[in-house]
Amino acid sequence: MREKFLKYLQYEKRYSKHTVASYSHDLEQLEDFVHTNFPDQELVSVNHNILRTWILDLVDQGLEPRSVNRKIACLRSFYKFLLKSEVIEKDPTTKLRVLKTSKKLPQFVQENEMMKLLDNFEFGANFPEKRDQLILELLYGTGIRLSELISLKVSDVNQADRTLKVLGKRNKERVLPYSVSLSKTLSEYLTLKNKHDFIKDSERLIVTDAGENCYPMMIYRTVKKYLNLFTTIEKRSPHVLRHTFATHLLNKGAELNAVKDLLGHTSLAATQVYTHNSLDKLKAVFEQAHPKA
Repeated sequence: MREKFLKYLQYEKRYSKHTVASYSHDLEQLEDFVHTNFPDQELVSVNHNILRTWILDLVDQGLEPRSVNRKIACLRSFYKFLLKSEVIEKDPTTKLRVLKTSKKLPQFVQENEMMKLLDNFEFGANFPEKRDQLILELLYGTGIRLSELISLKVSDVNQADRTLKVLGKRNKERVLPYSVSLSKTLSEYLTLKNKHDFIKDSERLIVTDAGENCYPMMIYRTVKKYLNLFTTIEKRSPHVLRHTFATHLLNKGAELNAVKDLLGHTSLAATQVYTHNSLDKLKAVFEQAHPKA
């Protein structure tokens, strides 16, 4: 049933490969725990107490609450699937409770630091340097995810309308606008890309120097290389530029619903994590301007 469940996640729920792999690992861990401590039990026959014992064991091992909660989410999904498939008659996860977690506010690059990087830094005019510039401008200028950037094709770019067609989580497609400055960088990059026969044939937008598909570590290294020059924040990753995109939009007065759609979030709850930064700015304005502040 485990394999059927994983196929269900991949093909029906359209979960990402990363999520499916994580859920598979979680269920393997649970199965090992059950076989070691409750040899007469199988995954389909465990009860609430066994699952709770596993959760407590994970906590005793020092696993972070967020990681434990992700495993609980896996359990709930798995046993809900078994219940729906009529393999079990009672869901053993109904009384499981998630652990309390401390809210970590997303880190972001200050606006003046991003402007110094994108407006004042001389990237150079060769293919690798122009590609690096485009990577940074795409991540900050559109807020796309790392996986979305990697999978972008040249055909996804509409230069006439200045829009990108992006394939997000669970294969949900969205169209994103991009700026005039990004359009200029994109045109310069594509001109350089088309000058090399071994590169121009690639359908992918972002490619290596050899014309191969780009990969996560390449993007991470690129982002870290340039952010190291302009910011002292602890995290310097592609996702930080996504956080920066959202935070700067909200600080400039963008509506939360619009930012939600641009980010490809399914609910406002995922987007609201960025509003604290806007509230900080509003508080500063209030304290400076209000007579009773």
